[in-house]
Amino acid sequence: MTTEKAKIAPWKGALLRWGGSALVLALLLWLLRAHLPEMLATMRRVPPAAWLVVLAGYIGTHLIGVSKWRLMVNLAGAEISWPVAARCYFAGLFANMFLPSIVGGDVVRAGLGMTAGKSRASVLLGSFLDRLLDVLALAGVGAFGALMLPTALDARSRRIFWMFAAVSLAGLAAALAAWKLFAARVPLRVRRKLVRVRQAWRSMAERKAWVALAFTMAVAVQSGFLILMAHLSTLSGMVIALHLWFFAFPLAKLSAMLPLTQGGLGVREVALAALLAPFGAPPPKTVAVGLLWETIVYAGGLLAGLLALIFGRATRQRAFDGLAAPDKQNLGNGAVSSPRFL
Repeated sequence: MTTEKAKIAPWKGALLRWGGSALVLALLLWLLRAHLPEMLATMRRVPPAAWLVVLAGYIGTHLIGVSKWRLMVNLAGAEISWPVAARCYFAGLFANMFLPSIVGGDVVRAGLGMTAGKSRASVLLGSFLDRLLDVLALAGVGAFGALMLPTALDARSRRIFWMFAAVSLAGLAAALAAWKLFAARVPLRVRRKLVRVRQAWRSMAERKAWVALAFTMAVAVQSGFLILMAHLSTLSGMVIALHLWFFAFPLAKLSAMLPLTQGGLGVREVALAALLAPFGAPPPKTVAVGLLWETIVYAGGLLAGLLALIFGRATRQRAFDGLAAPDKQNLGNGAVSSPRFL
């Protein structure tokens, strides 16, 4: 009975998240029901060819994300090749379409990485710090956007930004306090099991320049997504200053991390409309652009699943070739060599 409930529970959670997204979108569209023709016209202004270019840019930007994730887990000692990292990364991106928020995809990515990496602790620590860099990069891009608007922010937008900053700092302080309290009370037998985590942490701490490079890559990834969405907005006829996107896009994306809806669908559009409205962006057009971006995200997720399969087959083939190569060599000269794995 307990096993059956455990199997059903994840499906219930998925239904609740999709139901939450459907409810938020239904409420949003009902509030904007008088502007539905305008919203459809906004979305139709984007030529299919231009939409495909944005989709290609979305996947291309994620290739930087692959290199960033691989860099972080390898700094911790995972020793994962780029094709294997691509398979893990794109599988996680595909899983984001079904699992709660982007954290669910991180679990899938780390799970696959642990089967291929040299150390499970390295993959776990590297994956966690990789996600932390992404959040810090989003916060940094948002802060940069806010600094670009010294006089444009109204009182409501300033309150939203500073409230988010205060919550982030409070969360960081609470996490550090909890870590110190936890570390002080961990039994000795558990500490022995965490030796590999400490070794991975020390390995990364000794390579601060590479961590800084990974953070730069994280900023490039988030800025790339932002620029792609701004371009999509321009194609649809809603032209606003780029620095407004630097302010609104990161905060809207951070709001989507809450596991209340499926991948933030609906929540992100509401946040964008609320953040850009004070600057003269019509909420109906903003929501239409947000829904257009959702089509890019979900189409990119489907392509990511295909890429994960392609890279998975490629890595298996290379592993097979590595095993077979010594046998071929033995037929020629009788030499014995150890097989090479990716």
